[in-house]
Amino acid sequence: MPSFSYKAKAMTGDIVTGKFDAVDKNMVISALKDRGLFPLDIKEAGSFEKKYSRSRKKVTYKDLALFCKQFYTMVDAGVSVPNSLDLLRKQTENVRFAFIIGKVYEDVKRGKSLSESMKAYKDVFPVILTSMIQVGEISGNIDVVLNRLSIHFEKENKLKQKIKTAMMYPMIIGIIALVMVTVMLVFIVPRFVKMFEMMGAQLPLPTRILLSVSSFVTSFYFVMIVGSLIFFVKFVLDKLKGNLKFKLFMNSAALRIPLVGKNVRKITASRFSRALSLLLKTGVPLIQALEVVDRVVDNQIVSTGLSRVKEDIKKGASLADSIEKVSIFPVMVSQMMSIGEEAGSLDTTIEKIADYYDDELDASISRLIALLEPVMMMGLALVIGLIVIATIMPVFSIYSKLGKPA
Repeated sequence: MPSFSYKAKAMTGDIVTGKFDAVDKNMVISALKDRGLFPLDIKEAGSFEKKYSRSRKKVTYKDLALFCKQFYTMVDAGVSVPNSLDLLRKQTENVRFAFIIGKVYEDVKRGKSLSESMKAYKDVFPVILTSMIQVGEISGNIDVVLNRLSIHFEKENKLKQKIKTAMMYPMIIGIIALVMVTVMLVFIVPRFVKMFEMMGAQLPLPTRILLSVSSFVTSFYFVMIVGSLIFFVKFVLDKLKGNLKFKLFMNSAALRIPLVGKNVRKITASRFSRALSLLLKTGVPLIQALEVVDRVVDNQIVSTGLSRVKEDIKKGASLADSIEKVSIFPVMVSQMMSIGEEAGSLDTTIEKIADYYDDELDASISRLIALLEPVMMMGLALVIGLIVIATIMPVFSIYSKLGKPA
């Protein structure tokens, strides 16, 4: 039965608000009048919930970091988990996230554990978060777990921002190039060529090719082909999204791209090390921690390698030797792990590996952007230069005719 929120006026003149479960608004009005109240405003409470549930705003690492930090502060101050969730859902700015926190709050109030309630929303709460919350509930140190999770998601957010920064510059240059070339082909080239044709100039081959490209770009067929191609690519990618062979191919291809491949390997090593260190520090057994990390990294090559690593560890091999054997990470990862295992401080050593690769990524991405800048500018200048040359070549044809005796 739907729930309605109402605002009504009492016989005394006081304004009364509240909620009422009813079949429809008319039933609410009748119930309020029976109580001696005059209805002023009636809204279906479910409509507010629908607004939240329909929101498609993504829950980011930044949202999760803030959620864990605020959750930790409240629990550490002695506020109960249900009351903390109630406060968090009211102050979270992300509409969709607030709705999900509200659902978790309702489940916890019904008697479910926090981790169990969160697992119902896998698209919002990552596996590392639910796994660690579960460990915190069992060990009784959920506040410590939440604090470590907040630090983890803050670093994940920084890593994501680094990747975005690296991609932003090439995207901006690419868009500028596309806009400039399109404007020249659609508006400038046809006018110049038409002017030269009226003057009776013989169009050279490069100009005729450019004119053909310009005519094709401005035609209806070009729009149809581009639209069909975008639709086809999207359809194929949606179909192949869950295909393990396709994921393996894409992950492998990313590692082979010159300059980019090294950065992909560093990003993978950083995420793997940070997640594994976090789980080990919380007291999660190594095999179980590797299973969680496998889902966190979400890389098919890493997944295949970690399957072998887990099998080797079960047979008695060390983590460092097993990681070195599969060759999925830079050599330094296995070497540092070996030192950590010998010193009995594996979790701390792995955390240092993550910090090292975070710093490496900063320097590496800066070098990549510095290298891409002149290359892309030269490419843009070359394309525009060829268009300009092909456009003004008929001028030389006109001059040569003028120079000849009649």
